[in-house]
Amino acid sequence: MSTVKRFEDLECWKSARRLCKLFYKLTRKEKFSKDFSLVDQVRSSSGSTMDNIAEGFDRGGNKEFNHFLSISRGSVGELKSQLYRALDQEYINDQEFHETYSLASLTGKQISGLMTYLKNSSRKGFKYP
Repeated sequence: MSTVKRFEDLECWKSARRLCKLFYKLTRKEKFSKDFSLVDQVRSSSGSTMDNIAEGFDRGGNKEFNHFLSISRGSVGELKSQLYRALDQEYINDQEFHETYSLASLTGKQISGLMTYLKNSSRKGFKYP
């Protein structure tokens, strides 16, 4: 993590941002946009994915960061489930489902990889000299 200076440098955050942007685009579709409850849940989950990566990083300690990454990874799982709901209600088509699901899976794997790295790192975080 020595080359990472800001949360914006993290690949998992970049993927989470793309995922959030994609979900916002999908929820603007006419039929989807009328399901206010699901739109709110999807937007909250996608925002939570990227926001928890950022918050954990800025806490400055690996233990805290790992905790927030775990929350972020949970939000990815929530998004995957919500994708099925959107597909079942025909708010999105198969191609949109697979594209978004693939990006969600990639994001989850990146988060998990970073968690493994942090657990195995001898460094305790940037707030600890």
